[in-house]
Amino acid sequence: MSLLQWTHPDLPIRYWCQDESRLGLKTELGRVITAPGVKPIQRIQWQRSAFYLYGIVEPQTGDSFFYEFSHLDAICFEQFLKLVSQAFPTNLNVIQVDNAPAHTAELEMPDNVVLLFQPPHSPELNPIERVWQDIKVDLKGEVFKTLDSLREAVREVLGYLTPEWIASLSSYPHILSALSVAGIN
Repeated sequence: MSLLQWTHPDLPIRYWCQDESRLGLKTELGRVITAPGVKPIQRIQWQRSAFYLYGIVEPQTGDSFFYEFSHLDAICFEQFLKLVSQAFPTNLNVIQVDNAPAHTAELEMPDNVVLLFQPPHSPELNPIERVWQDIKVDLKGEVFKTLDSLREAVREVLGYLTPEWIASLSSYPHILSALSVAGIN
């Protein structure tokens, strides 16, 4: 029996990967295919208004939970953890996070949430990074006049993300293998 199961013997364990992404009115740029020698022309804007989308994904099932906040800090992160705790109250939610100051601050943790810190400077270890990339591909080259129109576009993209698709992006073999060895189904 693991230490987590010993401290919470009646709660099934769910393993989540968490991160935040800044989404704003500054146009998401990316590669554009053109004919040889033709310089691509693309409308862009440089407005800096933005919001943060906090999210968790479960690599085993593709389940997810996203919530918007105005900024990134320990207060918002603590509120996000409370929302996660309320959304999944019958589970012990083990959440992989990076070492952002908002994550390492002194937080009031919900009883059914445990943070697992990944090594510093290693975003490639967090599968939710691939989900953020996928979301931003759909927003690439779009010009939004207001944050509300961007929010609507983000909600639409999130509506298309099925658990199967999220699992295909986030189910890293080393994570699934470790969860299997730990007996976390």
